[in-house]
Amino acid sequence: MTDQLMSQYATAETRSIHTTSDARGRLKRRYRSEANFKALGVAALATAILFLVVLLSSIVWKGIPAFVYNFASLPLDVAGVDRTDLAKANYDGIVKAAIRAQFPELTSRGDTRLVASLMSSGAPTVLRDQVQDDPAGLDRAGAYSLPISDFADLYLKGQISSSTTSTIAATATVRVDGDKVTLTFPAGALATVLAADAVPANAATPPRQLLATDLSLLVYVGDVVVKADGLTTTTVSGAAILGDATKLPASVNAVRLRSLVVPEASRKFSDKEIVWTDALVERGYVRTGFNWIFATKGASREAEMAGILGAVIGSALTLIVTLALAFPVGVAAAIYLEEFAPRNRWTTFIEVNINNLAAVPSIVFGLLGLAVFLNFFGFERSAPYVGGFVLALMTLPTIIIASRVALRSVPPSIREGALGIGASRLQAVFHHVLPLAMPGILTGAIIGMARALGETAPLLMIGMVAFVVDLPNGFASAATVLPVQIYMWADFPEPAFEQRTSAGILVLLVFLVAMNLTAIILRRRFERRW
Repeated sequence: MTDQLMSQYATAETRSIHTTSDARGRLKRRYRSEANFKALGVAALATAILFLVVLLSSIVWKGIPAFVYNFASLPLDVAGVDRTDLAKANYDGIVKAAIRAQFPELTSRGDTRLVASLMSSGAPTVLRDQVQDDPAGLDRAGAYSLPISDFADLYLKGQISSSTTSTIAATATVRVDGDKVTLTFPAGALATVLAADAVPANAATPPRQLLATDLSLLVYVGDVVVKADGLTTTTVSGAAILGDATKLPASVNAVRLRSLVVPEASRKFSDKEIVWTDALVERGYVRTGFNWIFATKGASREAEMAGILGAVIGSALTLIVTLALAFPVGVAAAIYLEEFAPRNRWTTFIEVNINNLAAVPSIVFGLLGLAVFLNFFGFERSAPYVGGFVLALMTLPTIIIASRVALRSVPPSIREGALGIGASRLQAVFHHVLPLAMPGILTGAIIGMARALGETAPLLMIGMVAFVVDLPNGFASAATVLPVQIYMWADFPEPAFEQRTSAGILVLLVFLVAMNLTAIILRRRFERRW
């Protein structure tokens, strides 16, 4: 009997739907689907991380150069400066005379004006401020560091044009005719250079004329630099753009040829400016250092004089007003709605509208601020306190929702225990529930503030896009904020502003990371476990 039952049980087991070949196939397909789903999840995560790394790397790569700059410390002729009234000195003339004194061979008006443009247009202002801060520096050579032009700075950072250099060791004869210099080499000495510059090796005389669309060829002969404008298989000719060509010997043993990869017609920094900038560097007048102008100044139309501090102060003042308004009102509203308000149609209507306001586009709050704060109340345009009002309205729903969630996460036993020992409803909330919910409330508030920090559209509507040069000195002074400053720089055509834009994004990211770290620290500081 027992053997019969066992046989029947075994037969039933082998016939189970879970042990058939179809069931095993379905199980394998399920496991395969799960493995594919996990693989797709990992691939999606890896793709997101890759794009994030590429984005941050691009911003850092473009933004880091903005934190360093090239400054010139030139010998200054200050004999005519009135030491009793330093503010009235002709600092513009002093700067121009200093840079022109380094190239006395330049006599034409065009060249003297071009060489003066190597210094920033803001250099006289910087010199005036440095002299007033340190008058004794007038008697010390190289005491003042002045910013060079933005294109000269970009060139020294390698962002204008790269170059290739070759040396011809053969003896060349030199013929000077006015400012025209002709170098004659032995046959075959220029073959390599001609091939590299895509000039036919059988170029015939008269020389092939080099146009502005051709690669620029500079010839270094001792202290003289010649810009080549004609080539043959044995000669290089051109005008001297640095040094006194009349002092060249009849023959030279070594000539250095430098070819600039980007043609002169394709860049805004000429060959002359490149050679003159190199001369200043070789003479030791140019140094690279921290870009204190970017870190301590406000907005400017000149890229080399543009700073981020004005926008940082404007953002800080605006966020202070936003936090002072949105945090207490939002937390108080959340406490009332969650702990004291009756459950009826009115509170339901209010809750629905709060949730809807959290999803309203930020530009709508900007239009509200324009209509109410500026047009109706007549508040100052571009003032940080007006921006704080607008951002507080935008942040308020986020803080209310986050605070209600934090209050709801406190166990009911806390309230019941407080009420059980005789505490009033108000005491139970403020003495027991609110302290336990504070980590979540602070986290939600800081996340809302981080969102407000990155907003641009509502602030554009109330005029915080204004061009503000001076640093803000109060909540009512004209100011701009970091996102708007970045937006303005991104709209400027000058190449140097591209660096400032990326650097501004880095500063904004530092602000956001600092605020999120603050949220984490506060959460751990006030967090309690039960």
